[in-house]
Order: sequence, then C-alpha cells, then structure tokens
Amino acid sequence: MSKTILTCAVTGNLTSPDMHPGLPITPKQIAEEGLAAADAGAAILHLHVRDPETGKGSMKFELYDEMVTRIREKNSDVILNLTTGEGGRFVPGKENPRIAGENSTLCRPELRVSHVEKLKPEICTLDLNTMWSGQAAVINSPENLKIMADRIYAAGVKPEIEVFNSSDMHLLNHFISEGVIKNPVMVQMVMGVRFGLPANSESMMYMKSQLPQDAVWAAFGIGRMEYPMLAQSFIMGGHVRVGMEDNLYIKKGELCSGNAQLVSKAVHIVEELGGNIASTNEAREILGL
Repeated sequence: MSKTILTCAVTGNLTSPDMHPGLPITPKQIAEEGLAAADAGAAILHLHVRDPETGKGSMKFELYDEMVTRIREKNSDVILNLTTGEGGRFVPGKENPRIAGENSTLCRPELRVSHVEKLKPEICTLDLNTMWSGQAAVINSPENLKIMADRIYAAGVKPEIEVFNSSDMHLLNHFISEGVIKNPVMVQMVMGVRFGLPANSESMMYMKSQLPQDAVWAAFGIGRMEYPMLAQSFIMGGHVRVGMEDNLYIKKGELCSGNAQLVSKAVHIVEELGGNIASTNEAREILGL
C-alpha cells in the first residue's frame, strides 16, 4: 500500500469567527496554525487569506505574501497549496439581477491567479464548479478556467483540480482531451457542500470511476462527514484532507482546539486502518512535483 498524502485546509473563507473563537484570520494566525498542522503530520497546507478587519475572504497580495513568508521562515519543507477560488462568486442584485449585488466577488481570471504567479507555490487549486453556494452563484466558465490554467502552468505550478459535482469531472476529462489540463492530474473531490456531491460512498465510487487515467486523487467531507469521508477515501485508495476550512469539531458537540488536533485525529485514523502518512518528500514524489 502506498503512502497517504494528508492535506490541511487551514481556514477557507466561509467559516466565521462567531462559529469558532480560535479560527485563524490574520496572516500570522493562519501561518501559526499551518505550521502546527505540518508538525502534526500534514504534508500539504491548503491556504486562503482573510481580511483581518472583517474576517471575510480576501485576494490582497500583501496578505498572501506575509502568510507565506511567515511559514517559510520556520518551515521550508511543507508543500504550500494556495487557493484561486476567491473572485468567483456572483450575488444577483435584488433590484436588477443582472447587476452584481453586495458580497459579489466575481472578477477577471487573471486577478484570481496573480498571487500564484508572484509567489509560485508548488500547488494551487483550480475549481471547476459552477453551482449555487449559499446566497451566491459560483461561476467558473470554461473560457476563464483555460486562462487560469495557462497562467498556472506558465508559473511552474501544479493545479489541484477541485471537483464539486459529476459535471465538473466531465469538464475535467474534456479539458484533458483538449490539452488544457495536463496528465497526470491531481484531483480533489469536495463532498457534502449543499447542492454539490453528497458525502457518501456511492458518490465517491462514481467519481472515482470517472477519473482520468493515472490521476492522483483525494476526497474530503464537509462538517460531520469529514472523518467518515476521510476513511472512505483511504479505503478506496485516495488521499485525504481535514482542516478548519471544512469542519470545526473534533467530535460531536466539541469544537476542535485547532487544525493540529484535526490533523492528529486524521493521522490516527489512517494508521489504525493500516496506512502510513506520506512525508513531504514522499508526497512530492507521488504528485510529480
């Protein structure tokens, strides 16, 4: 059995401080949580930044730069995976739905990858979903995804393809046939988002059946399905992910102490099931970085 890559998604953009008092918001807090998660066994840190004043997701380069610098000052080995998901949300205006309403972030694709081009992490996400999410529509048009993919590859960065629905997997296979996405591809299945893939075994089995040849894949569940889907992904030969972006509880009714505790539980589950967690160097070999 090959080693299992463990990713920690440190903060995301939808969980909020009123849900958990220890949710990392500032670049310093996010970096510290990421470093603790790496020490606990995460080979990859999936990273967003937030506005320190509002706690909402941000695209400001100076926040990314500070966060990455703080991590690299203390850990030059952990693999960094920066999001490009920010900038894809559209909220229809109440008076005129053609006009963006409050909290819309939809912007040019070049802006969504500019921090990746400057910081050149080893990995960044590329979300293929167009779907309803909360009060916003997430819009990732094929044309804009092609622009983002071209710029990501030109920066020497490997895209982690995030799929939220079966249609996203069909788009991925189309992109590979067209040469937009290069094989072997890295795929992350997002399960349990409302109106997306249900977090269950049947959905994961179907998605696995549609994977491109030689794909390296992982899957994770949202909220209370974080650990059931972690176990399911491991059993089916996939890699795993946990973190405060996806879930804030260590068990029913008990908030986690932080990302490191979530990672430690994930390591324990994988090892109890007979697996071994990949080191950063082993993860690089598996992913072809």
